[in-house]
Amino acid sequence: MSNITDPNIPQIVYSATSKRIIEGEIFIKQHVFDYIISGTSEVYFGGRSYLYKTGDFRFAVKNRLSKFTKQPPLGGEYRSISICIDQDTLLEMKDQYQLNKIASYTFENVFPLNPSKIFHNYFDSLLPYLANGTKINSALLKAKIKEAVLIFLEANPQLKDILFNFNEPGKIDLEAYMNEHYQYNGDLSHFAYLTGRSLSTFKRDFEKIYHITPNKWLLQKRLEDAYYLIKEKKMRSTAVYLDVGFKDYSHFSTAFKKQYGKAPSL
Repeated sequence: MSNITDPNIPQIVYSATSKRIIEGEIFIKQHVFDYIISGTSEVYFGGRSYLYKTGDFRFAVKNRLSKFTKQPPLGGEYRSISICIDQDTLLEMKDQYQLNKIASYTFENVFPLNPSKIFHNYFDSLLPYLANGTKINSALLKAKIKEAVLIFLEANPQLKDILFNFNEPGKIDLEAYMNEHYQYNGDLSHFAYLTGRSLSTFKRDFEKIYHITPNKWLLQKRLEDAYYLIKEKKMRSTAVYLDVGFKDYSHFSTAFKKQYGKAPSL
């Protein structure tokens, strides 16, 4: 699945990862249709995990934070195609669809799509370009993005209430959001945007609630989680630092030793 994306640039991304697991986080500014050609992918958000397998079609909602792993099959590659839907294309198409004034659906960050034989035909038409590294010209790319929206909507009509909702994230309860998402190692600007604030307002509101800067609070919370997992759950430090929100082990080890006076080992 494509990582951080530009909402105004249409993209079709082919991923091929051999003989290794990738762990990471995604914060996307575009809606994404994703097809797993081979391998499995597990997505984590809201305290739960969701497993997707070879042949699954899924949809990732923009402006959400999730963690993921990608597992290639034994002796093979993890392969997928991601269709990143640019906002300009959706704005051109919006008049064809009428949104529900009262939404009857709630949507997870990533969720499975109802399958259709047409989906396979669509992705098969892309593979000759993508697998060979051939650049798709802009006119054809635009047409294929629009085609994706049309065929996925036909089988999953509820998607219109996501695709054609162009509202920016509204101002939400910052404390509740941060208590749920502090293990994501995104930039403060991402947290600000997703809570409906400018960066300066986010920092000001944060310090009113926690009486500490966001960076210091995030470091403290992540270290507390790491300490619990290492000392109480007997987990290896190298297995926990990414899960609790650190980007690299060296930074984690230095911060842990400074906080607790000893290295992060059993």
